[in-house]
Amino acid sequence: MLSGLKDQLLFLYKFMRAPKQIGSVTPSSVFLAKKMLESVPWGQVKNVAELGAGTGAITKQMNNVLQEETQVMLFEKDSFLRGQLITRFPDYTCHEDACMLQSSVQSEGINELDCILSGLPFFNFPEPLREKLIQQIQVSLKPGGLFIAFQYSQQMRKRLNQQFDIERIHFVPLNVPPAFVYVCRKRLP
Repeated sequence: MLSGLKDQLLFLYKFMRAPKQIGSVTPSSVFLAKKMLESVPWGQVKNVAELGAGTGAITKQMNNVLQEETQVMLFEKDSFLRGQLITRFPDYTCHEDACMLQSSVQSEGINELDCILSGLPFFNFPEPLREKLIQQIQVSLKPGGLFIAFQYSQQMRKRLNQQFDIERIHFVPLNVPPAFVYVCRKRLP
């Protein structure tokens, strides 16, 4: 309980300092985290990345569904939050910049990712940054791989639909703020 309160206060502080980078006043709820993970066939996932891991709300839930041999890469730009992720999840690698996703994946000896989870507030970013991130996700994900992202609006729907097949969009009202979970699949060649 105390850890959850500390995470909420930390998130609020980080949001006030950099709202366009953090995107929310509170960490993801357990309801959002579970909705993010429910569409993933975890028995088939060998390599997964989480972009914008924050305080680890989704990462913590991912621990409950991962196969033992699954390799996990976490990405978090904020150095303090990244340091906390390294401490809380020592079995996972932590990286600073999701714009370097492909080179980070290759540096871990991985050819392609089976799944990418994202809590990045895409619509808050300047368009060149948003496009670079989407391009990095596209080239790092295997054909038919899953890209699952939560957003606080449906403003990214059209853009994501240009790049991926959107299989479904879930509305998660039990989150602050309420969120949409996009379940997307990389198109086969």
